[in-house]
Amino acid sequence: MSRPSRLQRQVLSLYRELLRAGRGKPGAEARVRAEFRQHASLPRTDVLRIEYLYRRGRRQLQLLRSDHAKALGAFVRPRGPTEEPGGAAALGTPSEDGDGPRSPLDSSGAPEIRPDGR
Repeated sequence: MSRPSRLQRQVLSLYRELLRAGRGKPGAEARVRAEFRQHASLPRTDVLRIEYLYRRGRRQLQLLRSDHAKALGAFVRPRGPTEEPGGAAALGTPSEDGDGPRSPLDSSGAPEIRPDGR
């Protein structure tokens, strides 16, 4: 087997650092593991996505290491019985019929204002 690339070593190092920083903070270790498992199947050739996730992980590490962080949680939208994880009905991605969840920003990048004023 070939040696891990520099990016692979950085990702593994980030994983270990996140686990260490999350010790003693409720939900942190489980969240870190789940996040890494979710993206484990990314192809090695998708370098832009991997680098984006790496930078995002670095920012999360800084937040987790700060004295203000007491726990690590996640905002999760409950799935319906027919939805699949990561499918077309994922948060922020419109379904093919246009009735699914949409991004809170309209096509111009401005926040969408609903009729109820929220």
